[in-house]
Amino acid sequence: MQTGFIGLGNLGLPIAENLSGIHKGLYVYNRTAAKAQPLADKGAVICTTVQELAAKCDVVFSIVSDDAALRHITEGPEGIAAHLKAGGIHISMSTILPATAAALDAVHQQHGSHYLSCPVMGRPEAARARKLNIMASGRPEAVNTIKPLLTDCGAAGIWEYGSDVKAAPLAKLCTNYLILSSVAAMAEGIHLARQGGIDAAQWMNMLTQTIFNAPIYNSYGSALLKEAYLPAGFGLKLALKDVNLVLQQSAATQGNMPVGKTVQELLQQAVAAGLGDHDVTAVAQIIIKNE
Repeated sequence: MQTGFIGLGNLGLPIAENLSGIHKGLYVYNRTAAKAQPLADKGAVICTTVQELAAKCDVVFSIVSDDAALRHITEGPEGIAAHLKAGGIHISMSTILPATAAALDAVHQQHGSHYLSCPVMGRPEAARARKLNIMASGRPEAVNTIKPLLTDCGAAGIWEYGSDVKAAPLAKLCTNYLILSSVAAMAEGIHLARQGGIDAAQWMNMLTQTIFNAPIYNSYGSALLKEAYLPAGFGLKLALKDVNLVLQQSAATQGNMPVGKTVQELLQQAVAAGLGDHDVTAVAQIIIKNE
């Protein structure tokens, strides 16, 4: 199968590098073409348009910043759906609304191709270590076809959510909500410990070896203690985008998320303070500032 990859951001680039190391001649496209050069140096083929890439491929991966960007590269006369080979598969790895996935699935069906929701769980360092977890939903036969490619991307685990393309995006939104609320809570807890005069690193070490022995608390807790806000693994602007999607999805199902709204407000303040390109852990600066 001829394979293409669209979107070479912080997470997309290491995933594409994993693929390129196994699949020689990987077709790649990125809006900022210079970001594709490291892949070209390893044998990938740079395409100048989405249309050019899609027309060459049986399978196209995409991981772009938001719903609007995904619609832009998928829909319309120059999009993936109109040019992907007949029976081809579009693997969307972005964090988006379930409703967007359903709309794009319908577009692909009109063109005789398949759309799969495969959002990614893991930071760039997890991608490089091939320790990603990927959630998948869509037509079972198409999911089975691309499972080896997901492993090639760096997936340590593939978690299937059935045939509805809306399912995996919903699972990803719920996951990111827990990550973001955990980061905010850890930032507050670390600050509280420091203000009270105890060693916050010692306290976090105790937690991550006992009741909070989990990757999220280990990785984000370490970053919070180090105040390592640049370069961003998971940028604040993207984090705010995700919590906005969470609350939008909640509203669509008549839900109420008071904690989510508090996290949203903290992230909004952080972006407004000029921290949008920093790691999400920089929300700690807003928590300290708001004392």
